[in-house]
Amino acid sequence: MSVAANVVKKFINDPENVVPEALEGVAAAHPDLVRVDLANQLVIRRDAPVAGKVGLVSGGGSGHEPLHGGFVGVGMLDAACAGAVFTSPVPDQMAAASKAVDGGAGVLHIVKNYTGDVLNFRMAAELVEDEGVEVASVVVDDDCAVEDSLYTAGRRGVGATVLLEKAAGARAEAGGSLSEVAGIARKVNERSRSFGVALTSCATPSSGTPIFDLGPDEIEVGVGIHGEPGRRREKMAPAAEIVEMMLTPILEDLDPAPGSPLLAFVNGLGGTPLLELYLLFNELKKQLEARSLTIERSLVGNYITSLEMAGASITLLHLDEQLVQLWDAPVKTAALRWGA
Repeated sequence: MSVAANVVKKFINDPENVVPEALEGVAAAHPDLVRVDLANQLVIRRDAPVAGKVGLVSGGGSGHEPLHGGFVGVGMLDAACAGAVFTSPVPDQMAAASKAVDGGAGVLHIVKNYTGDVLNFRMAAELVEDEGVEVASVVVDDDCAVEDSLYTAGRRGVGATVLLEKAAGARAEAGGSLSEVAGIARKVNERSRSFGVALTSCATPSSGTPIFDLGPDEIEVGVGIHGEPGRRREKMAPAAEIVEMMLTPILEDLDPAPGSPLLAFVNGLGGTPLLELYLLFNELKKQLEARSLTIERSLVGNYITSLEMAGASITLLHLDEQLVQLWDAPVKTAALRWGA
């Protein structure tokens, strides 16, 4: 007896054209912030290149919106490269983005630690350096759920990516040198840890069916943003218990001293309502306070998604005065804006 596949409905025309059509939508919706190079599938800051300013370039597979294209603008990224869904962009895209934003002060590549991204950004750096563009690269590897995964050697780059792009973008906007901007990016990465939990799978536009199976009473503890397996599967539990599952390994790894100021980032994976994300944040705040830890800054919402996956991640950044100032600095992008 055949079993019918669980087909997921999506707003698409042709699965092969999802990314370019979405990029056309970004250009149409935000002409004041960005321009889009459809040939290379790039989102570029409207006024790039900015003379004398370090250019920030990031990118990765599509399906994680608003990462990265939603973070292009004043105070954050200068360009984002969009690969196919859950697939790294190619070196030619990254090289084109780097040249488009080079204002003479060099370009910083912000690279999530996925094998394809790391290799392709490295090749892109070699290409543009041969043309006289100075490039520095920072790899984001903040996930403390698993050491290696289907897509990585070492830890995955997840929630800290947004925090890193914001802080490094602020330093670049203020006139920092390439080494200074890269130093801020590395500092954020070193002081951040993340952990995610999935309640459901997601389906890519080309397949239309979930990429992994979870029982109706199961959760994936330590999931990645492409649906990579986590540490283990558990039975569904109250929110307070799930927060503790995520928070405990973060604090064991980050090891902040009592009284340490933190930026707490509760991120939705695409299919989790804000109602639940704020409930998770409230639980997180209570559990941190019980450990004599203070939330100085916060971010709650869907910022690094996995298509329509229901789930959430927690990222904690150990703040200092410099990082607070950089976080508070003006930013004006499609997905993140204040003070500008």
